[in-house]
Amino acid sequence: MRLFLLNILLAISWSALTGIATLLNFLAGFLIGYLALAVSHPLLGDREYFRRVPRVLRLLLFFLKELVLSSLLAVHEVLSPKLHSRPRIVQVPLEIRDDNQILVLANLISLTPGTLVLDVSPDRDALYVHTMFVDDPEAFRRDIREGFERQVMEAMS
Repeated sequence: MRLFLLNILLAISWSALTGIATLLNFLAGFLIGYLALAVSHPLLGDREYFRRVPRVLRLLLFFLKELVLSSLLAVHEVLSPKLHSRPRIVQVPLEIRDDNQILVLANLISLTPGTLVLDVSPDRDALYVHTMFVDDPEAFRRDIREGFERQVMEAMS
C-alpha cells in the first residue's frame, strides 16, 4: 500500500511538473513512477506490489473487453426488430471465499450489460445471476469461473 501511494504521489508530481493535468498525462506519470520504483525496489523491499499491479491491469483490461462485447450484444438486441434475448437466472458456484473478492466479482458481473447478480448464497459458495443471453447455463458458469473469477483471484491474492 505504501508503494502504491508513493506511485500516486509520483504521478501527481509528474503532472504538476509537466503542467498538463489530463488523465493520459497522469497515467504516463504513473507508468514512469512504477518503472522508477521497480528499478529501485531492492532499496524498498516490497516485491508484491510489482506483481500485483500487472494482475490488476489484466483484470481491468479483461473487464473492459467483456464490457465492450456485452454492450455490443445489448445494442444489437435493442436495435434489431426481433428479440433474441433468452433471460435466465443461473446459479454460479464460487471457488473464492473472501468477502472482498466476492464483492468485486459481483460488482464486475453486475456492471456488465445484460447481467445482474441477484444474491449471494448464505454460505457464500454461489452467486445467483440474472442474465439476458444464455443458451447453455453450464457454458455461462464456465465463462464466469474461468474469466471473471480467475482474474479476480489473481488480482486480489
